Amino acid sequence: MIRIYHNQRCSKSRGALDLLKQQGRPFEVINYLETPPSADELKTLLSLLGIGARQLLRNGENDYRALGLNDPALGEEALVAAMVTHPHLIERPIVVAHGKAIIGRPPEKVLEIL
Repeated sequence: MIRIYHNQRCSKSRGALDLLKQQGRPFEVINYLETPPSADELKTLLSLLGIGARQLLRNGENDYRALGLNDPALGEEALVAAMVTHPHLIERPIVVAHGKAIIGRPPEKVLEIL
């Protein structure tokens, strides 16, 4: 099953969603702002993406600075906990398919794993 972690207010996320619709295959939309991923789910996504937690953070958000997430001493657990509590800090969209995941920036990147 194809899944997209989607933020309807994000143009890149909407673009990736449109591409998935054009593919004509079934997929699940997870509005991660309403249903935030758990720490375990985030760790699984990070593993599928092949990146560390810091790379999944949106460092341009006000909360990123306000929470001191730019501190290089913060480890994976602290960064994952911040994303669980503040899901708007998660880079988007994330598409999962065939045991792989990709961040859809630009949206066309999602086609690489379909």
